Amino acid sequence: MLLAVGMYEGEWRPFEREVSGLKLKLASRLRQDGKGIFNLADCEVKSSWLRNPSGRRKASAFLNALTPDEHQSLTNVYLTQILKRKTVVIASVIDKRYLYPGMTDEDLHQRAYEFLIERVQNYMVEYQPWHQALVVMDDTSIQLNRAVAMKHESLLRRGNRNIRFSNIVEYPFFARSELSNGVQLADQLAYNVYRAFRNVDVAYPYFEEILPHFYRGLNGRVLHGLKVWPNNSPLVGVARAGWETYRKKALSVEGPDWH
Repeated sequence: MLLAVGMYEGEWRPFEREVSGLKLKLASRLRQDGKGIFNLADCEVKSSWLRNPSGRRKASAFLNALTPDEHQSLTNVYLTQILKRKTVVIASVIDKRYLYPGMTDEDLHQRAYEFLIERVQNYMVEYQPWHQALVVMDDTSIQLNRAVAMKHESLLRRGNRNIRFSNIVEYPFFARSELSNGVQLADQLAYNVYRAFRNVDVAYPYFEEILPHFYRGLNGRVLHGLKVWPNNSPLVGVARAGWETYRKKALSVEGPDWH
């Protein structure tokens, strides 16, 4: 699956200040306690490391030295940014059990990417028609970066059978995750979506917490920002049921004018 987090240009600085501020505070505590000297690049936060002690010990001396309460504070500081920065979440989920025969991992990634930026373009047209979107992605490998960049360029130049990508610019910018709090935020949210669909549990609390921030139509009732594919996957129905359950809960709290 792939996930995008949209944030207005003016929100990036306060987002960076708050997240990096907490990391530096925790790094200072560790230094004072004689547990190591860490700079911001050492303070990368990945969902898998927070949830897997053995992986954390191998991959992150910084996270391994923190207490469980401090792990939770890092999780919280990322999640609170969704509301504070008025972020928009868009995700594409692909059920590998129902893929066409012969699809490679590269094919899969490109298909997920096309679904993702198609919804980014739709969001821009619906909510920000006079603005443009720039894509920043995790720097994974030269081969995959190149494949995604070529797919991106082709879509911008020719569009696809559904839309033209007139509000998306440039090639994607690839950033190493340890150097980008934005990429780390996307990683945190992507795990929550992955966890909900892997366990077929859309009531998973962390998923429910981000669900209202997914891209919705202007009337607020249609969930446009979560694409599940292929269409014959039972996860399509799981997504629809989860959204309807959430809407009923929201209506019971907000009243009939909720949107």
